[in-house]
Amino acid sequence: MDRRLFIGATGAALSLPSFVHAQGKPIRLIVPFAAGGATDVTCRLIAEKAAISLGQPVLIENRPGGGGNIGVDVVAKAAPDGLTIGMAAVAMHAINPWLFKKMPYDAIKDFAPITQMVRIPNVLVMNADTAKKLNITNLKDFIAYAKVNPAKLSYASGGNGSGGHLAGEMFKTKAGLFAVHIPYNGGGPSQLAMLSGTVDFTLDNLATSGANIRAGKVLPLAVTTLKRSALLPDVPAMAEIWPGFEIDTWWGLVAPAATPKDAVARLNKAFVAALESPDIKTKFASMMAEPVPSTPEQFAELIKREFNRYEGVVKASGAKVD
Repeated sequence: MDRRLFIGATGAALSLPSFVHAQGKPIRLIVPFAAGGATDVTCRLIAEKAAISLGQPVLIENRPGGGGNIGVDVVAKAAPDGLTIGMAAVAMHAINPWLFKKMPYDAIKDFAPITQMVRIPNVLVMNADTAKKLNITNLKDFIAYAKVNPAKLSYASGGNGSGGHLAGEMFKTKAGLFAVHIPYNGGGPSQLAMLSGTVDFTLDNLATSGANIRAGKVLPLAVTTLKRSALLPDVPAMAEIWPGFEIDTWWGLVAPAATPKDAVARLNKAFVAALESPDIKTKFASMMAEPVPSTPEQFAELIKREFNRYEGVVKASGAKVD
């Protein structure tokens, strides 16, 4: 059988039967953050898996910037032919519309949801060496130090208006402290900044922080869900101190709004199968992320519900990015 090479989702050369090429052009999957973060890695993992059942390559294209808005806008304005899809997340579809005075896309109307991918808590983690030097072992220690040392601590996020940024501003308000926010283009760069000591802590999603927590490079101090996470049962929830404090992270896949329903259904079938595969579940678990496959209708409902919920959350936090 004639076999040809194409560049897969991780950039590696993969060998596929020639009939793959006959079935259609490559699908472009827009990730609106820099390579290396949890959102990017999870998209690459399922892209490779879904490409097999779709019978065509699924190629990752990173378009970071604007708190995720730049990449998402590319998807919104792409041809609705099923060949361009993108990552949708709480930041771009529920938070940014209330943070930015002007949005380049309509978070609800401009997209055809395909499936949710994951939903995980955010977690406050601190550079382990910094925590040891400052004698910080828990959330109480952290708050006490920050209050008597305003502006001495800094935190990184995956960008202005990201879930990590909003969680940081909410935390600062609730705790009555001040720390400097430094935005980066994605979770990967923000984690590297913390590991290098450029910043002191982050409030990013657990999938982004998981490997560094297990390696002992960062100290987890609190999760931002209403209850403790089963993945970190010994780490308190901020809601234990401030009832109702809740910021978590979810992301999934969307296509341009006018994409035909049969194309959306085909994409949903392939990506849901990828999310339900044992090897993907194992790989996601190693990142402290749980797959949450859904129907297009279920994902659409989640996006609308979160869009409405975050209006009050953003206004209460006072966070602004423009």
